[in-house]
Amino acid sequence: MNRRFLSRLLTVLVVSASGLLALPASAADEAPDVLIKRLSTDMLDSIKADKAIQAGDVFRIVALVDTRIMPNVNFQRMTASTVGPSWRQATPEQKQRLQDEFKILLVRTYAGALSQVSDQTISMMPMRAAPEDMEVLVRTKVKGSGEPIQLDYRLEKTPGQGAGWKIYNLNVLGVWLVETYRSQFAQEINAKGIDGLIASLVERNKANSKKG
Repeated sequence: MNRRFLSRLLTVLVVSASGLLALPASAADEAPDVLIKRLSTDMLDSIKADKAIQAGDVFRIVALVDTRIMPNVNFQRMTASTVGPSWRQATPEQKQRLQDEFKILLVRTYAGALSQVSDQTISMMPMRAAPEDMEVLVRTKVKGSGEPIQLDYRLEKTPGQGAGWKIYNLNVLGVWLVETYRSQFAQEINAKGIDGLIASLVERNKANSKKG
């Protein structure tokens, strides 16, 4: 499987993984595998029906991410895990900028993958978890015209307002999103510090924006 297909699939992972639809009132009591199945299926159906997304409309994709993905993802934890130990030394302003630029990077870098969704369906794998577990692994396979693709999610159960299961890491074909970006970010931080990483993300996002 070539790198281009992998990167495109990673976007589908970023998008379909989060569910992309507003959680119902009962979502706090919904089992994590049931949640992923429902949200992923709804997401694939939404993409297939949205001609603007299929045409690569970045603004439409950004709006979709903001309104549907983010409510179902612990993006602060995802960003913190990606940045690594340096996150603890970052100022509140730096942390917010890292989250903002990282989100833009994910959306714009992989936006083209959304237009690749056609006949895919989601198949759930058996989940091994105890009722009291606060973190779980949900494993799925994306089935289409080719070989099934491994697509897994790590979720945590969050208490209080907005309680429910939140995604904080994604895996395609054995490659976890957080770990992949962590190695890249570590090189930037070691060379230029947190501000250097932010500046690098800004430049990458500008370059991606020019590419459309």
